[in-house]
Amino acid sequence: MSDVKSQSARYLALHSDHVVARIFWISTLTLLTAIGAQIEIPVKPVPYTLQTLFVLLAGGLLGARQGFLSMSAYLMLGLVGLPVFASGGFGPATLLGPTGGYLLAFPIAALVVGIMVEKKQHVVWTAAAMIMGLLVIFTAGTIQLATVTGMSLREAIAGGFLIFSWWDLLKLGAAIAIYRQLRTKAGSV
Repeated sequence: MSDVKSQSARYLALHSDHVVARIFWISTLTLLTAIGAQIEIPVKPVPYTLQTLFVLLAGGLLGARQGFLSMSAYLMLGLVGLPVFASGGFGPATLLGPTGGYLLAFPIAALVVGIMVEKKQHVVWTAAAMIMGLLVIFTAGTIQLATVTGMSLREAIAGGFLIFSWWDLLKLGAAIAIYRQLRTKAGSV
């Protein structure tokens, strides 16, 4: 029985090369991002959610390629009609709407975080990688917010970027702590 347990644990380990483990972790981060979208504080024009926490973790824990795949899968679920975006949103209208830029940046942000953490395993570097991921999300999101709503860039920055500063600093701290803990348990740090 313990052989079966240890073999299962090995196949589902975070950094296993086994295809089952890869699919499991890609799917898990996709699902967590969908759940994080539903944990929201409704604020206009863009709600506070936990999505970006999982985007950062996808890039950090899964690496560039698999983090990108996980966030692309998340977008595909919403695109085909599953209510995985904030407020139960789904479909192309959400991706083309005021908040779509944030969502569309998720795969790129996970890719950037993944590329950076694959180069260096230091807490300061990890923080820098995750900050870059957030900047990717907020840059794309703010630009689309301004474009779609007709807000000035200044208004979009205030309402779609600066308003999230404190909230995303909390998520950034949580993402770094979770990442470090899981990487330590995996024996990678």
